[in-house]
Amino acid sequence: MKIIIIGAGPGGYETALLAARRGVEVVLVESGHVGGTCLNEGCIPTKSFCRNAQILDELRAASAFGVTDLSYGFDFSAVRARKDAVVEQLRGGVEGLLNHKNITLVRGKASFKDAHTIIVDDEEYSADYIIIATGSVSASLPIPGADLPDVLTSREILDIEEVPKRLCVIGGGVIGLEFASIFRSFGSEVTVLEYCRDILPHFDSDLAKRLKQSLGKRGIDMVTQAQVLSITKDASCLVTYSRKGKEETVVADKVLMAVGRRANVSSLNLADIGLEFTPKGISVNDVMQTNLPHIYAVGDINGKMMLAHAATFQGVVALDHIMGVSNGIDLSVMPAAVFTSPEAASVGMTEDECKEKGLAVKCLKSFFRANGKAVAMGETDGFCKLVVELSGRILGCHIYGPHASDIVQEACAMISRGASLEEFQNIIHAHPTLTEVLQSASAMMEI
Repeated sequence: MKIIIIGAGPGGYETALLAARRGVEVVLVESGHVGGTCLNEGCIPTKSFCRNAQILDELRAASAFGVTDLSYGFDFSAVRARKDAVVEQLRGGVEGLLNHKNITLVRGKASFKDAHTIIVDDEEYSADYIIIATGSVSASLPIPGADLPDVLTSREILDIEEVPKRLCVIGGGVIGLEFASIFRSFGSEVTVLEYCRDILPHFDSDLAKRLKQSLGKRGIDMVTQAQVLSITKDASCLVTYSRKGKEETVVADKVLMAVGRRANVSSLNLADIGLEFTPKGISVNDVMQTNLPHIYAVGDINGKMMLAHAATFQGVVALDHIMGVSNGIDLSVMPAAVFTSPEAASVGMTEDECKEKGLAVKCLKSFFRANGKAVAMGETDGFCKLVVELSGRILGCHIYGPHASDIVQEACAMISRGASLEEFQNIIHAHPTLTEVLQSASAMMEI
């Protein structure tokens, strides 16, 4: 068996490695750096910035811990250099892993010759199966001024040479909020403009409202129900938006366009081979199979769930289907995290989704201010919310607070295994730990 995988992001290279370990011959094609958006211009470099932001925040709060008379500077060029070093180290690790006897890494842009054959720099490659994993690109609003030099995407803002004094972020989703939080810690005056009623439109509304308040307390100006109309540039950028029938403006040195991402369907000549796709992505079934049964599409390119770990596990599902291997992967239980300060994380159904589906649920809450570890850390801003069916089945977990991205994984494991609240209550948690917020929330309901 031979498989061609187009795209070496998480959905591509992880699938290639798994297939190679199973003895399958793989041709992996990548036109840019291995690791894809996540490693090179997304998850990893932004998390590197997040760590710098965290250290700055801790230094500013040091007097509360008895550390006084501190003197320190902030070298943003060193911050960028560290970010680049982190990316290069991890990219080198991926390239080392791909140096496998069953993997041929082909550098260049692929196009389809026919449904079983691709062309890369005049070389032809054919295979029994093809997996498309060409990812996504940054979206932009179709407004005047969107293409001005000081209007940046999430990729370009990672390489700016200095911290802007004033930053306007268009979009209150995951990407926009992470950069808003980072650059506020770096010293920028930050305004976030979000079109929807709440930030993080796809997250639990209770969590979103509370996180909005937390970010507001940090000095980030959060404006919701704001329709951005135009961006003009003179000495500074002027972002004009409409809110409740009234036009207002934000003055900024840089503008971050963070209105989501769209499937990179233009990366290949899909129509030439009769592959079905829409602007939202390549159409696939539950096993990532396209309308051409031997071609699969995983990750952002299918538009199902634009998360790196989703791409990885969609790749496993696709490969298992190709090889006739059964698995117990439930792609509907997909954790998501927002690396703001404080962090936010979510898995499973929200309270609103349960109401829409007519499910009778009870929402159990606990607060970090009552958690011994959080109090000792001086990080008490946050809450935990469990969404539980009246039968006791855990349907969702939504957290914001310190290390929320790590804590949510315990709930993810319980939900994916169909655990009941009683089973959850019977798990002993070490004390004092942050994960006790889960235990405290679960104790709010008697079974």
